[in-house]
Amino acid sequence: MNHNAKLIVFDWDGTLMDSAAHIVSCLNNAITELDLAPKTTDELKNIIGLGLREALFALYPNASDNELTELVARYREHFFDQKADPCELFAGARELVEELNTNEYFLAVATGKGRNGLDKVLNETGMAEFFPVTRCADESHSKPHPQMLLEIIDYYGVNPKDTIMVGDSEYDLLMANNAQTHSVAVSYGVHEKQRLLDCQPLTCLDNMQELHQWLLN
Repeated sequence: MNHNAKLIVFDWDGTLMDSAAHIVSCLNNAITELDLAPKTTDELKNIIGLGLREALFALYPNASDNELTELVARYREHFFDQKADPCELFAGARELVEELNTNEYFLAVATGKGRNGLDKVLNETGMAEFFPVTRCADESHSKPHPQMLLEIIDYYGVNPKDTIMVGDSEYDLLMANNAQTHSVAVSYGVHEKQRLLDCQPLTCLDNMQELHQWLLN
């Protein structure tokens, strides 16, 4: 084991769930329907991890409030489309969370998803039972603001220094820095490795097996 943490907080998209391609597809569909200037896949992946409205504003800083509201609505229509294939957890993610739970770590999720979106995937994957507390971007400040993480720490009554935030984006790691907690980066999600390392995590791991080994062995 490489740490003395009591609380491990996970980002969701790109960290536990392989959902980046689905998110990019939903964004592209919404953008096309509203006849907005197209964005590259890299531009769309870059904003995954922010709250939805903050993400769309980052893509279209000159958009009006009405345009952003319509874009949010169109995105959610596509995301919640029951005909869409459900996203899968990364291989080994469930086993990692189950073992952390067995070893009596406090566990939580802090995500840029909205509450309805997170509850949907937690229920679909059967992972809800492992996360007594979760925080979403539509009920607090978006990452990298520390509010989500600080509320989770307060819920469990632990010290920030006994907490690790695990994430695949610089927004996750900057949130951890702002909350004065530790962070662990994973490079298999949306942001490239050097960008993650620039945020000074404890380590940057390249796959779920490495993450499992670092957290538990």
